[in-house]
Amino acid sequence: MLRHGRLTPGARLLDLATGSGYSAALACHRLGDQNVTTLDVDPYLTQAATVRLNRTGLRPRVVTADATADGLLPGQYDRIVSMASVPRIPASWLAALAPGGRLVTTLAGTGLIVTADKTRDGGAAGQVERDRAAFVQTRITTASSSEGDVTVSPLPVLDVMQAWEVWSMLTLTVPGIEHRNGTGDDGSRMTWMLHPDGSWARARTANGERTTTVHQGGPRRLYDALEAIRWRWIEHGELPVYGAKVTVTPDGETTLTHGGWTATL
Repeated sequence: MLRHGRLTPGARLLDLATGSGYSAALACHRLGDQNVTTLDVDPYLTQAATVRLNRTGLRPRVVTADATADGLLPGQYDRIVSMASVPRIPASWLAALAPGGRLVTTLAGTGLIVTADKTRDGGAAGQVERDRAAFVQTRITTASSSEGDVTVSPLPVLDVMQAWEVWSMLTLTVPGIEHRNGTGDDGSRMTWMLHPDGSWARARTANGERTTTVHQGGPRRLYDALEAIRWRWIEHGELPVYGAKVTVTPDGETTLTHGGWTATL
């Protein structure tokens, strides 16, 4: 993430999601303590990181605050690098960037790294890097035990979160899906898909088989959305998410485009 930030000498960096303090330490060696601010919402993490950094002789500015809230000073940073995922680029980050400043983040629920440089109108423009990273925190939920609609797919069960392109594309298409995978006592492969709107799907590929029995219910057909993306992947050999162009308006509306495909967050 720091590499994508292009930390040139003298750049003022905001390191978001302090964690252990490791990224802040690397940035201090590159830019000097006086040019590094690291921020995290968890006071325990910022306190522990401060102690850890000070023990190694490093003293960046450490702040406890919500990274997505207002409060960052306008034009204060030349680089913003986030180790936490966001649904779209916060407007407060754009305001905090100096003219020509650069931001790096991942989009929530995907493996996509977005890099963008601030534009004259206060927005930003860049791309989805042909690289991947994810900072994910999932909730524990329970799938429906009802039968729902039952269909048969010719494709075997896929561990979506290990297929980064498919996972990222699905999240952009239907944000908010949670995924679970497992193996039955008979060796069958199983997956569950859950959405806050009450939509759900579960699928099972029997041991030694390739076809999949799919159950799904709720207002949307989650497995159908997944299948459409998988067929596009099979037919074209790739999906348009990596290498997509990114434009961000000053209020944070984030649009990805690649060929005829577009997604707005």
